[in-house]
Amino acid sequence: MADDIITNGSTGERASGLNLADVDFLGRRLHVRRQVQRSRGDPAEFRLPKYGSERVVALPYRLLQSLGRHVERHVGSAEGWLFATASGVPLPPSTVDSWWQPTIRAAGTPGLHLHALRHFYASGLIAAGCDVVTVQRALGHRSPSTTLDTYAHLWPSAEDPTRDGAAGLADLVLGPPADQSRTNSKR
Repeated sequence: MADDIITNGSTGERASGLNLADVDFLGRRLHVRRQVQRSRGDPAEFRLPKYGSERVVALPYRLLQSLGRHVERHVGSAEGWLFATASGVPLPPSTVDSWWQPTIRAAGTPGLHLHALRHFYASGLIAAGCDVVTVQRALGHRSPSTTLDTYAHLWPSAEDPTRDGAAGLADLVLGPPADQSRTNSKR
């Protein structure tokens, strides 16, 4: 499940709500249609993702391979939930978190919450050069401003392209700059 969250920005609630029908293995896409709201012992309640942000997320081949192996081993119920209890109902998000905590303690990173993987995913998209609208859509944010409020500090500064653009305009209007070495040698 951590693979899923790392490579598509899900949360425990959204990962718990994933169904086999949501995965397009040939198109390499995941349809995020629901999330699970549930406490242990209570029946699963399905809701739209936050802000009603149903979306389609592009999946890397590596995750598709991992999901394929997971489906072969674990998805046997007629309902087809990707992450289900032994009785075939979607895992409660609290169970997902209870599995996560011992894992991160064993890794020596206590206090790292599962939601941090969503930030890791967003940071990776930005580092790969994705624009704000692409990241916004991948995360299911209501608007690009939500994405910018959280992640603006991760995009590269626009100073160099701005400087280069201004220099190009100056060259266009004023002509190429004088050769500094020739100008200085005439003095």
